[in-house]
Amino acid sequence: MKIVQWNPARELDELQHRLGSFFNKRDENNWSPPVDVVEEDKEFVIKAEIPEVDRANVKVAISDGVLTLSGERKFEQADRGQTWHRVERHYGSFARSFTLPESVEAGQVTADCKNGLLTVRVPKAAKALPREVEVKIA
Repeated sequence: MKIVQWNPARELDELQHRLGSFFNKRDENNWSPPVDVVEEDKEFVIKAEIPEVDRANVKVAISDGVLTLSGERKFEQADRGQTWHRVERHYGSFARSFTLPESVEAGQVTADCKNGLLTVRVPKAAKALPREVEVKIA
């Protein structure tokens, strides 16, 4: 007999999936990609996982101090003769928004999308960068 460690988070996730399937409420038209936000000396770096999202379907915009990442992953159409047994990946539109501090250069934001990873670089304003000031001793 094999001993299996009980994981309550996995149990809740499976229950949510089963109830969603039972009530037919699976929301395939709205999902959120996982994101990492890192503050470095000269910039903020935001990395979002968006596998199989075409670069043309991704938008990065800044409005009123809010950075918004949005896009869409299209559902693969089944070919004739295929039988789908399980669909667990999310499809449809996504959007993530982040409030930026006032000390950034919004006009110099850059974005790059490679291998399913969207990387957005938000440079800090020159006055916000830490600097060392030498104080003369009298």
